[in-house]
Amino acid sequence: MSVNKYKQEVIMYTDGGSRGNPGPSAIGIWVESLDIQIGEYIGEGTNNEAEYQAIITGLKKIKSVIGKKQSSDIHIVCRMDSELAVKQLNHQYKIKDERMQKKFIEVWNLCIDFGKVEFQHVPREENKQADLFVNQALDGRLF
Repeated sequence: MSVNKYKQEVIMYTDGGSRGNPGPSAIGIWVESLDIQIGEYIGEGTNNEAEYQAIITGLKKIKSVIGKKQSSDIHIVCRMDSELAVKQLNHQYKIKDERMQKKFIEVWNLCIDFGKVEFQHVPREENKQADLFVNQALDGRLF
């Protein structure tokens, strides 16, 4: 029998999107257990940049809600429909673009604050809430 050494598991759904790639970009984050809902326009960028920015923003928000001290007891499961981002974050694909390398490093530096962070690919149908927040932000309904 395995024992979970973390006090809490937090499941975060993230999505990023760009209309034009590059073009107007936004992020969507949903963490039901912490009542976190974010849809935010982030300016011009690519889909991949938006995917990473969603993870960065989500991890920062979770840390601010839970608190720095308690963060080390948390296991975060990041679920997203970007197979590319998941494979990059799980060290299955190299990142050649310098801008994306910087985003990758930022994500990994944020991961240090938590007990465990894992990245999982989910079908788009299982990421509808985060996708909705992206599209609302891109349509101008920021929240």
